[in-house]
Amino acid sequence: MGILNTLEEVAGAVVAVEGLEKVDPNASFLGKAAAAVAGYKGVELVKEKLEEKSEGEGEGASPDQPA
Repeated sequence: MGILNTLEEVAGAVVAVEGLEKVDPNASFLGKAAAAVAGYKGVELVKEKLEEKSEGEGEGASPDQPA
């Protein structure tokens, strides 16, 4: 699973940099580096939230779903 996690994080960084280049074609190196870090960390946060949600589904009905 280690290689898959690394690939997900790298893909997040690449997508963030590509998104920045679409918005600002003349983005500086510092801007691209910041976007890469944000994309890398963003993937971690999304995975954490999805894991929390999947763990919560097994415990019963969630508060936003009718019983």
